[in-house]
Amino acid sequence: MADIEFLKKMAAQVRRDVIRMVHKPASGHPGGSLGCADFFTALYFDVMNIDPKKFTMDGIGEDVFFLSNGHLSAAWYSVLARRGFFDIAELSTFRLLNSRLQGHPTTAEHLPGIRVASGSLGQGLSVACGAAIAKKLNGDKSLVYTLHGDGELQEGQIWEAALFAAAKKIDNLIATVDYNGKQIDGPVDEVVSLGDLKAKWAAFGWEVLETNGNDMEKLLATFALAKSKTGQGKPIVILMRTEMGMGVDFMMGTHKWHGKAPNDDEFARAMAQLPETIGDF
Repeated sequence: MADIEFLKKMAAQVRRDVIRMVHKPASGHPGGSLGCADFFTALYFDVMNIDPKKFTMDGIGEDVFFLSNGHLSAAWYSVLARRGFFDIAELSTFRLLNSRLQGHPTTAEHLPGIRVASGSLGQGLSVACGAAIAKKLNGDKSLVYTLHGDGELQEGQIWEAALFAAAKKIDNLIATVDYNGKQIDGPVDEVVSLGDLKAKWAAFGWEVLETNGNDMEKLLATFALAKSKTGQGKPIVILMRTEMGMGVDFMMGTHKWHGKAPNDDEFARAMAQLPETIGDF
């Protein structure tokens, strides 16, 4: 049984980590990272079957995760460190020269927890399909998880992979879409509208679930439902509604904090709204 209060405190700490991480180099993507702090926390501290101390690139015998929208790296790095993949103190090197914590995750630095470089949007679902098929071929019953941005769904490769996954009955795959309605240039509906996403994914042959990605209880319940639907011949996608900039009032409700770091005054305002719950790095 998940410790909901612990997960909520951890997600709150991750949000604080994110702001501190992007402020120091004056570079990064706080908006989506804040919005997905609950997702990453739930995934790594409750949902996935993993052993941080025994990380391998092939991930045999454990669940694996691929971050397709790689610009959310700050939140991912925070959770990886706090879950024990590497030292929490290393978070202070985010986006600095020669750091293993690059702005978009890479594999050249051999950072534990990272299995594929990401940042060029649209590729993560294809990678996940390959990993999921490999698990089936190896008789490995563990699962493959991904996260995608809603703006990323404007990439054609996503839909090629979606067709492939359904056609090949890749039913050990759970994809999640961060459905915050905003991307770097503005509201998604104004850039390139996605229309009825639920109907689209269903038409492509996927099992479609919906949830509130900023409600820990609902998020965990949806993941549990998703896991119960694996092995039934269909890939699964979760349309996860989140608020970009969640937790910092002046970052919420706008796309302008997609890829903008706070200045010193904004940093102080944000920190005042994000209490330290677990302990800063």
